Amino acid sequence: MASKGWFNLESAGGVIPESSFFEGDSAFSFLGLTRTQRLYGFIGCLIVGFVLSILGSILLFAGMLGSFAILYTLGIIVSLIGTGFVIGFANQIKTMFKPVRIVATVIFLASIGLVFVGAFVLKNEILCIVFVIIEYLAYTWYTLSYIPYARAGVLKLVGMS
Repeated sequence: MASKGWFNLESAGGVIPESSFFEGDSAFSFLGLTRTQRLYGFIGCLIVGFVLSILGSILLFAGMLGSFAILYTLGIIVSLIGTGFVIGFANQIKTMFKPVRIVATVIFLASIGLVFVGAFVLKNEILCIVFVIIEYLAYTWYTLSYIPYARAGVLKLVGMS
């Protein structure tokens, strides 16, 4: 018997449109995952990534700068891997470097590296926090580029447009 309810996307029968979000080759399509299973994988990776980042943040306040850098960055990477369940890694890399996202992508990737520089080379907690804030803002700006008019709305909200 098929399960019923909100989480059973397969039985939606055309109610949920086939958007480009679920089209194309997922990195996990070779496993034969359904759309629902791919969505669960995506959400699971987001949750695991968030938990790893929170644990890393706790370690920062416990004075374990290196562990913070590793766990926080691992959390961000796991969150990004989640998109492989939905759109695939190759497709994500292609879209990351489109002109509308290139600045946010470069800042985001550079800040990941700078978190490690701040933690392991400079051993400076303040710089690590600054780099994490930059990373978070770049990732947010990058993510907003996928939502129509989201960037314009945010700029208008903060009074910059």
